[in-house]
Amino acid sequence: MRSTALAAVGLALCSALFFTFTYVLNRSFVAGGGHWAWAGVLRYLMTLPLLAIVLPFQGGLGDLPRELRTFPRQWLVWSSVGFVLFGVPLTWAAGSGPSWLIAGSFQTTVLAGPLMAPLIYRDERAHLAWRSLAIGGLIVAGVFALQWGHAGGHLSVGDWLAVSAVVVSAFAYPLGNRMLLLHLEKTGTTLTALQRVFGMTLCSWPLWLVLAGVTWWCVGPPGWREVMLAGGVALSSGVIATVLFFRATDMVRSEPTSLAAVEAMQAAELLFATLMGVVLLGESRPHGFAAIGAVLIVVGIALFGWMSGRSAAGHAREVRAMRTDRGA
Repeated sequence: MRSTALAAVGLALCSALFFTFTYVLNRSFVAGGGHWAWAGVLRYLMTLPLLAIVLPFQGGLGDLPRELRTFPRQWLVWSSVGFVLFGVPLTWAAGSGPSWLIAGSFQTTVLAGPLMAPLIYRDERAHLAWRSLAIGGLIVAGVFALQWGHAGGHLSVGDWLAVSAVVVSAFAYPLGNRMLLLHLEKTGTTLTALQRVFGMTLCSWPLWLVLAGVTWWCVGPPGWREVMLAGGVALSSGVIATVLFFRATDMVRSEPTSLAAVEAMQAAELLFATLMGVVLLGESRPHGFAAIGAVLIVVGIALFGWMSGRSAAGHAREVRAMRTDRGA
């Protein structure tokens, strides 16, 4: 179990690298005059055909068509939460500051899993993971310091709205992912990470198409620059990063502490976003309180990884018990 947990954390760290392109490219998208809505719409509209190209070489559709025919409501609802409710606020907030600021604010996602556990589980996983919450609190303190330092100690209404939008995204993404994992546990259906990502992307398309129509009507079609940037996000984040992340969560789906650690590895996006933003976009790097916040987030990442290995190594029997319980 220890090696599985550490391997899952490693995959999640790799996914964080590719997820980082979302913040950098979205920031470039909006800063260059593109409309924020097209950033989200184009990403997911372009992700589906990219996944369709890869899918035949990774086992095909498997049981996914039967799943979608039998349980369309569950897939439509949780795909919309995990992808649309995640993507729209995140792209809207892209114009509020440097890419590292948005990436840092998104790390409130480390609290999402532990806080939601008592609400979505009905087995051994339904308890509050206090150690995870404590370390998550450290990371959130780092996020606050990051925001405070960037704003010079004066957060405006617009700043708070942007932070709130990112927090909504930070909770929507793991919520949609966990609820679909629970659904698959109840039905006993086995899907690969790629099949699950393809199914969720497909089921999020109705809302993305509606948003595309509204955006076209209100602001006109996107330019080629916007299409190219969105294509980069679709490939790096929508395909590579998402598949890696979903694979990591699959590996530790029944071990809540390790699952929280996998989700916490997204905090590394702050480090990657800072480096890419400074090098590629000429953004200022964190300093003062913002730099202290970045250090707190890094410390939180290390603690989560350490706690994940200890938890998985010492609770094998509890993990086996969780895997036999399909109630949720």
